[in-house]
Amino acid sequence: MALIVGPTASGKSALALELAKKQASVVINADSAQVYEDLQILSARPSSDEMEGVSHHLYGYIDGAEACSAARWAKDARAEIKKAHQNEILPILAGGTGLYVQTLLFGISPIPEIAEPVRSEVRALDTADAYSKLADEDPLSAKRLNPRDTARIMRALEVVRSTGKPLDQWHSQKTGGIGGDIKLHPLILLPPREWLYERCDRRFDLMIEQGARQEVEALLARNLPEECPVTRAIGVREIAGWIKGELQFDDALTKAQMATRRYAKRQYTWFRNQFPPEWQKIEENINNENINDIVRLLQ
Repeated sequence: MALIVGPTASGKSALALELAKKQASVVINADSAQVYEDLQILSARPSSDEMEGVSHHLYGYIDGAEACSAARWAKDARAEIKKAHQNEILPILAGGTGLYVQTLLFGISPIPEIAEPVRSEVRALDTADAYSKLADEDPLSAKRLNPRDTARIMRALEVVRSTGKPLDQWHSQKTGGIGGDIKLHPLILLPPREWLYERCDRRFDLMIEQGARQEVEALLARNLPEECPVTRAIGVREIAGWIKGELQFDDALTKAQMATRRYAKRQYTWFRNQFPPEWQKIEENINNENINDIVRLLQ
């Protein structure tokens, strides 16, 4: 199995497509935004024309009213990989969601379902109170987390209260990973940061030209709950502010581009530090002159 990962706008999709043209292959999405049907433009999901007849799976296959977890995606990815192997074609995973890839390869902690009364009680707390209680009940998690990281604080507190075990104990147990069962050819794209950030800015300009505003208008018309992940995708909030008259276009564009660059920076750090050091890294930008040379590394 080939694996191409890296920050947004680093050239993963183009590289996966070029590799797929060289041999019988299927490209499998590993990006948490590109799974949603509602986000064709803002997730930079390849269009039918851009797929050039190559089979692409797990792209736009989930309705925005649903939430796609790492566990759900990993289950779906395992099925697609198995199918590709049965058909004797190469599965090529491409995406920028490191947690998805980690879960697929190395497994996930078998945390039981949270008891609903516990969840309701924890979610009723404000962030400062929840963090204070977490410091008493699971000090290791509290020390590790940012005191303003509401979602992770709530998660850690509800886990320790519902299961009686702190989060770190659950994280030490992993199940379901396929990394030991497949022959993996990984490649991490880490191009020069200035080149990457410039591409992020230019790509968002292009998204506006392609109809990102209309895409967000359609999403807003669905009146989805705020907790739906699709409503928190980068660009949605900023363009929604523009649509509602809360932001001028230039301000919305600046904020969205800044959010994209910050996201790329976090991804860059993740991919440099979270995967095995022996995984091959490409630290140059992908272009028409070198893309075939990089494909040959995977071949």
